[in-house]
Amino acid sequence: MGTRNPTTVQQGPIEIVLPIEGMTCASCVNRIERFLSKTDGVVQANVNLATERATVSVNPALVGRSELIAAVEAAGYDVRPETARASVLEADPDEPARQRERHQLLVQATVSIAVAAALMVAMFWPQTFVPLETINWLALVPATIIQAWAGRRFYVAALRAARHRTTNMDTLVVVGTSAAWAYSVFVTVFPQVVHQAGLQPESYFDSSAIIIGLVLLGRWLEARAKDQTAGAIRRLVGLQPPTARRLEDSREVDVPLAEVRAGDLLRVRPGEKVPVDGIVVEGQTAIDESMLTGEPLPVEKTAGDELIGATLNASGTVVMRATRVGRDTVLASIVELVQRAQGSKAPIQRLADRISAVFVPLVLLVAGLTFATWLAAGPEPRITLALTAFIAVVVIACPCAMGLATPTAVMVGTGRAAEAGILIRSAAALEQAGKVSAVIFDKTGTLTRGRPTVEQVLVESGFEEREVVDFAASVERGSEHPLGAAIVALGHLAELGFQPIDRFESYPGRGVRATVNGHEVLVGSPRLLEDRGIPARDEPVDRVGQTIIQVAIDGQRAATFLIADPIRPESSQAVRDLRSAGIDVWLVSGDSPAAATSVGAAVGISADHVRGGMLPGDKALLVTEVQATGRVVAMVGDGINDAPALAQADLGVAIGTGADVAVEASDLTLVGGNPRLVLAALALSRRTTAIIRENLFWAFAYNVVLIPVAMGALYPAFGILINPAFAAGAMALSSVSVVTNSLRLRNVPIVVASNPLIITKEEHVMEQPSRGATATATDPVCGMSVEPAGARARGLQSRHADVDYFFCGRGCKLDFDEDPGRYLVPGYVPSM
Repeated sequence: MGTRNPTTVQQGPIEIVLPIEGMTCASCVNRIERFLSKTDGVVQANVNLATERATVSVNPALVGRSELIAAVEAAGYDVRPETARASVLEADPDEPARQRERHQLLVQATVSIAVAAALMVAMFWPQTFVPLETINWLALVPATIIQAWAGRRFYVAALRAARHRTTNMDTLVVVGTSAAWAYSVFVTVFPQVVHQAGLQPESYFDSSAIIIGLVLLGRWLEARAKDQTAGAIRRLVGLQPPTARRLEDSREVDVPLAEVRAGDLLRVRPGEKVPVDGIVVEGQTAIDESMLTGEPLPVEKTAGDELIGATLNASGTVVMRATRVGRDTVLASIVELVQRAQGSKAPIQRLADRISAVFVPLVLLVAGLTFATWLAAGPEPRITLALTAFIAVVVIACPCAMGLATPTAVMVGTGRAAEAGILIRSAAALEQAGKVSAVIFDKTGTLTRGRPTVEQVLVESGFEEREVVDFAASVERGSEHPLGAAIVALGHLAELGFQPIDRFESYPGRGVRATVNGHEVLVGSPRLLEDRGIPARDEPVDRVGQTIIQVAIDGQRAATFLIADPIRPESSQAVRDLRSAGIDVWLVSGDSPAAATSVGAAVGISADHVRGGMLPGDKALLVTEVQATGRVVAMVGDGINDAPALAQADLGVAIGTGADVAVEASDLTLVGGNPRLVLAALALSRRTTAIIRENLFWAFAYNVVLIPVAMGALYPAFGILINPAFAAGAMALSSVSVVTNSLRLRNVPIVVASNPLIITKEEHVMEQPSRGATATATDPVCGMSVEPAGARARGLQSRHADVDYFFCGRGCKLDFDEDPGRYLVPGYVPSM
């Protein structure tokens, strides 16, 4: 066997993230992307102004981090040294530096504005007391200090850009303030020249100082607002506890979370958060996973069950063994996915990128033409008016708002989604979700629970149900088949199925056999019993969507178990919500057509939109067929066999409880598996896209409207010429307004019911379920499905007008108790 040459090994692209220093506007973003994209081995480069990071996909055989840093520096910017972190859940080491920077911005802005205010007062002081020339000399020193101290950052950035033959926002600020300051110095030092020209030696020291102050204030407000857009990441990181209680030689020792290693035994008491991912090795409890999955009801956990770090232990004490720590935990994976999505770029941003590439040079050209036009054809004092118009055009035309329009909305939107249990892989997926017009659901594990459950036990005469269940569950303990697990689970509910067995035999695909207390017990398909000479059940059984398992004891048929995969209680409402929103809904399954049609009818999907007996390739083909009708298709699935269809769809949506390969092939992941979150994700996407469009519209409209006004378009008719101070304020507010508009997404409710839901006595009190199934009720406040037994055990039950109501949480119960009538009237829309 030959030896492979290492240089010929094909490697997929890897992702390198660079923290960029010195970016101020959209033109900076565009320039860095161009330089990175021209580097050999770079597949794609996305630079985000809001996060100040470049995310670069590269071929590792051709380019590395050092070459990318060189490309950024060649573009005229720096890469900030980044402290390595063992996990994304650790505190950001750059945060103290950012806080110092924000403090410095505020101090410099405050001092600059204060100095400018004092200079303005002095300029309006009656010249009968103090000559204008004297005021100019008094203003020269503080204005120069502001120009050199507070304005230094603009000069450094502008000179660096000039060395690389480019321009940016700092160039505009430097040109505008330098022109005002230099002209003021000239009229202060040479007032006689100005007098000879027939002009008053009026200076613009106040304008140069106020422009610097307002621009710095805008940057401080912008920095604060951008910091708030990252709030979702901080809230996710804050879910984890700081310490864990480790068992060491029969002692409990509190240790920092960073010291926990895979394999450690940890004790988790009631009311404490699970420190890391692991499995229960001792004890029994109920875990509240709502902070990660959005599911309100605690999940019962016993020995062998998996625990997710950062979830809340609601009841009993357990001992767990850590299996995943640090960056390997579920929470760390979620945070990393959200960070990657926030750093990506939506396709809608491309227009702003193309414009920003030529925007600053164009502004300088327009400003120069404006100055020349006023100087040549303007009224007296023409030099004053020309300078005022020139400065106003340069200062007011900042492209910051264009650069922030998309990334800030994406950051807030993906963060808000993550808090609700919706993980969005990229900004492109976020934008695409808003265009979806058809949704195809896989059946098993998506609209159904994916775990078979015994729905009914038909016991033959002469046998006791309890004894039959005990024997069957005891035998099935030795089986690994999902249908056997359903029988074992039914037995354990009644504390049955723990009898010792002998001579266990398995018949693959047919059933099992064993001896229990001297009785021969056979559990399997009707065909297995018939082969043993045991006749089939005489009365017909409706087996659509059900699997029949029969039990024989000592050669006689004892019982028939009807097993089915129960439909999720949220599935019907999910389908109704989507159809009410005008979205076409399909169902596809590898199960039999009859079973698929039965589930489709139960959740409200018409038979002509149901496909059963589908192989993985067939599911992908159905996606293609629906796409051919002109629809934008989202595929929702959870299994390995769904991966081709998820990849083929315009938007792949994975149920987070499903297979890893399904999650990997998807664009969105629903962590808790609630299908009602599909519409919530689409609605949030549409809202985010709408915010992006609003941001881009106002960013463009701001420049389209105000640049001509700054040039003097209103002067001939109304005598209005924008003051440079107003221009600086308007420029700062444009960026702040875009970020503030994006922050509105933080308060968007994740509503899982889009149409009015009226809770009546008949709708709230559900019918008794068949054996083995779980009764459900509807929370009248939020519309969530609730298991009455669990709600009653937690005290989440209220009685009103002789009807018992059950709630998902304490907040809903308190709201209902305060005013029950509010939630029981037509037109009330439950929301989460």
